[in-house]
Amino acid sequence: MPFYVKQGSIPAKRHTIFKKDNGELYREELFSTHGFSNIYSNKYHHNMPTKALNVSPHSLSHGECWQDPLIQNYKIDTKKVDRKGNFFGARNKMFFNHDVAMYTACVTEDTESFYRNAYADEVVFIHKGDGTLYSEYGTLAVKKWDYLVIPRGTTYQLKFNDYSAVRLFIIESSTMIEVPKHFRNEYGQMLESAPYCERDIRAPILQDAIVEQGEFSLVCKFGEKYQVTTLEWHPFDLVGWDGCVYPWAINIQEYAPKVGKIHLPPSEHIVFSAHNFVICNFVPRPYDFHQHSIPAPYYHSNIDSDEVLYYVDGDFMSRTGIKAGYMTLHQKGVPHGPQPGRTEASIGKTETYEYAVMVDTFAPLTLTEHVQHCMTDDYNRSWIES
Repeated sequence: MPFYVKQGSIPAKRHTIFKKDNGELYREELFSTHGFSNIYSNKYHHNMPTKALNVSPHSLSHGECWQDPLIQNYKIDTKKVDRKGNFFGARNKMFFNHDVAMYTACVTEDTESFYRNAYADEVVFIHKGDGTLYSEYGTLAVKKWDYLVIPRGTTYQLKFNDYSAVRLFIIESSTMIEVPKHFRNEYGQMLESAPYCERDIRAPILQDAIVEQGEFSLVCKFGEKYQVTTLEWHPFDLVGWDGCVYPWAINIQEYAPKVGKIHLPPSEHIVFSAHNFVICNFVPRPYDFHQHSIPAPYYHSNIDSDEVLYYVDGDFMSRTGIKAGYMTLHQKGVPHGPQPGRTEASIGKTETYEYAVMVDTFAPLTLTEHVQHCMTDDYNRSWIES
């Protein structure tokens, strides 16, 4: 995170005596990254966060690997493989490698269970729906088209106001999700030239501590394994916290895109970075202003990256037949670009209305069985002139 936050009651010095009114100690938890050598937060609990009554396995699964005999481009309608479930149980894994995994979810029900991803940071894009992110750090109101950045190890719940239309796109990262370094100065402040700034970022607001003893179900994800930990005390029992590690949100509509005289490459639309992949987004913007510019993207080959697009809303300039909730995968070594006629149709246009989230990975992606069941079989023929 680019800035420090302090909320609630905390002692004047870290790692010192901090007592309740009754003389008992609050329990300090250091929530640290990179072996205590990078950003961290200190949380002050009413009870020891380590108290667990029971631990048991959980059978949750999100999709098995599928080996397509071909290396090709893909268009998939993710809605075809929707299943019922809560904010973590409804997830369908689509693509993955050692660095990143991508899921879609149609959330149809609430849950009182808590959730923690122990091995991965998460970016949860709220395609449809609004509600509240509850965590140890407090509450954070969420709305349509929010990016939620949730650090690994965070205990949270995601609840929605209406479960008749909730859709999520989730990106799971084995490394920290970061604000790109070239958006920040040497002190960590966002640059004037960055496409968003600290004012656009929303942090959780600490609520009154819930000091409640009982049996609280926490579903923990460790890579591909799940288990259920039964906690003795409600996990949201913080009296205060401070630091730079916490869940936060930014809405895609706050992103200020760059515009050039001629067509800019997709890398100019980056929003987050991580090891071996980046997350970009496409938002409404004026087109290029050179008198002979071609607004549609040029044909291109990703010779060292796979490109995934999750389509959110609007008219996608480079092709027809794309709807909200669709995804495309264009793999390294296979050229792609506008459909026939779309390049010519873009000439003279002054602006575009489109929202999409793009993930560029620098290691090949593996597909899951869900792709096989919702892919367009003749997508590779969509560049053939009819």
